[in-house]
Amino acid sequence: MTGAAVKGLPLETRLRAARDMGRKLLVPYVTGGLRADWPAVLVAMADSGADAIEVGLPFSDPMMDGPTIQEASLRALERGTTPVSVLGELRDLDAPVPLVVMTYANLMLRAGTKRFASELAVAGVRGAIVPDLPLEESGEWEEAAGQVGVETVLLAAPVTPDHRLAEICRRSHGFVYGVNLMGVTGERQSLATSSSVLAKRLKAVTDKPVVMGFGISGPAQAVAAAEYADGVVVASALMRAALDGATPAQIGEHVAAIRAALDQG
Repeated sequence: MTGAAVKGLPLETRLRAARDMGRKLLVPYVTGGLRADWPAVLVAMADSGADAIEVGLPFSDPMMDGPTIQEASLRALERGTTPVSVLGELRDLDAPVPLVVMTYANLMLRAGTKRFASELAVAGVRGAIVPDLPLEESGEWEEAAGQVGVETVLLAAPVTPDHRLAEICRRSHGFVYGVNLMGVTGERQSLATSSSVLAKRLKAVTDKPVVMGFGISGPAQAVAAAEYADGVVVASALMRAALDGATPAQIGEHVAAIRAALDQG
């Protein structure tokens, strides 16, 4: 697998093109291996207006994830899901939009940075998010991933100081992931006020696509989060529906409703 490179346009190129045409970006999330039909969920999301899809690799200690994503990861692990099985299913899937894997440093380090990057590339993955990998220690991973065409997406939080925010924006590829609030992922009744403040700060220092996530539960919150940003990530609300037994088509309807709201502004 060493030296393999993914095909198609890079993640950032795709997202920039969509943004520059006036489109707000929509990145829904699915936990890999959550159910036997999870690839169908992914396809339904793509068909319903996603610009890219974030695929979570189940992990036993997901420190950044709230109760819903933790439950989804646990259910996937109980089914016998592994990173290898998720990437194997992605490899067999002709995804119509770029795929971005969300994982944790332990999984990446266990496999080895070069091997893990190559495995992502072979599976057709265009980007990777490793939220617990410190910026000061991510250089080796960024280089290994970049060599095979996998773009490293970095996160910025509301409390990130200006100098560090600028460095995150410089080194992030694909998009810059703005974290709406301090804490873990999860559904919220309202959007944190820190979201618009961070989006404005990010847009002031980078031309890369800025996508906001954490705590976006429905169309109205997505529109609010995207007002000063280029788009949104929606995760827990969709995985709650999946955990509750929604079909791929029904999950696609959730995504389509958010897509319609973003398009209407």
